[in-house]
Amino acid sequence: MPHGRRAVLRLAAALGATATVGVLAADRFATPDPAGGAAAPRDAPAAGPAAGPQARAARLNPSAYRLQPMTAYAPPAFRRAVPPVRQRPFLSMSGVGRSMVLTFDDGPDPRYTPGILETLRRYDCRAMFFVCGEMAVDNQDLLREMDADGHVVGNHTWSHPLIPKLKPSRIRDELGSTSEVVERALGTAPLWYRAPYGAWNRHSFEIGAELGMEPLAWTVDTLDWTEPGTGPIVRRVLDGAAPGVVVLSHDAGGDRSQSVAALRRYLPELLDAGYRMTVPRR
Repeated sequence: MPHGRRAVLRLAAALGATATVGVLAADRFATPDPAGGAAAPRDAPAAGPAAGPQARAARLNPSAYRLQPMTAYAPPAFRRAVPPVRQRPFLSMSGVGRSMVLTFDDGPDPRYTPGILETLRRYDCRAMFFVCGEMAVDNQDLLREMDADGHVVGNHTWSHPLIPKLKPSRIRDELGSTSEVVERALGTAPLWYRAPYGAWNRHSFEIGAELGMEPLAWTVDTLDWTEPGTGPIVRRVLDGAAPGVVVLSHDAGGDRSQSVAALRRYLPELLDAGYRMTVPRR
């Protein structure tokens, strides 16, 4: 046989032998899937650690790692839906039965807020505290105390300005900065906000919604900020009591000792009259 022809036959025989070895090796580490799908690895790891040559072969087998995800897939983080842009704030709570909402603005103030928290704790009642950022940043321990007692911490801007006189960028700074302080202290940003003096405008509703907050005003104003005396504050609350009513009081912004004393008087009377103090949930 000519030399060139013999060389060609040797090459063909070598290629055939190589292919046969490859098929036998693949058959050794895989078993056919009864359903006709891809082959499953025969040497899948058992409950205990493997050892010896077979374990090394299994680790080198490409199918052993191709079946394992290289990245952990997790569902997207839950994001609370952005509330709609309101045209007016909520003035009361509906569908709460014989319940009322007590709210306190301008704090937290270490001189008066602890007394209010103590009274609420004594009667196992919840309330809402609309805090100003410039007060909250220095009294984050009181924010945490409010949260631990189950109260709702709302946003009352940073410096208590008259909102309609501000540019939109300044409104965003006032609300956004206060939300950041609350979120750093409590782990979650406020879900409710209140405009100082009850002065709202279109920009405040839009920016509040963008920050995930609903606007809450009030039904009964105790006028405690005028320091009328404890008696008049108590009478205004009791005269205005009704299902769903939101009561406005203050725990900062001046001498609030009358507000603290008034709460000690009207809260047990409201409870004796069958009212329950509640907070809105979202």
